[in-house]
Amino acid sequence: MQTTDISDGAVPYFAWDRTWTAGEIRRRLRETTGAERDRIVAWILREAAFQDVWSFLDPREVGELLPRLEHRLGRKKAFWQHIIRSWHELGKL
Repeated sequence: MQTTDISDGAVPYFAWDRTWTAGEIRRRLRETTGAERDRIVAWILREAAFQDVWSFLDPREVGELLPRLEHRLGRKKAFWQHIIRSWHELGKL
C-alpha cells in the first residue's frame, strides 16, 4: 500500500473545510489533547483516504481510540470497525 506524499507545507486534499497545512495538522496532533484531539483524529479518519491516514496517525493509536471516536465517524464508522477488528484477528494489533 502506497501513501500519498503529503508534505508539511501543503494543504491536504481532505482539508476542504479548513486551511490547515499537513504540518499544522501534525503539530496539532502532537500538542492537542482530550476532546479537541479526538475531533482532529476523527476528522482525519472520516475525510482522508485510507492510505493517507497513516501519514498522520499510527494504526495502534487508531485501534485504541476507535471506541471513543465511533460516534464521530459517520459513514466511515463501520469501515474503521471492520479494519481494526480484522487487524486484531490477524494479530496485527
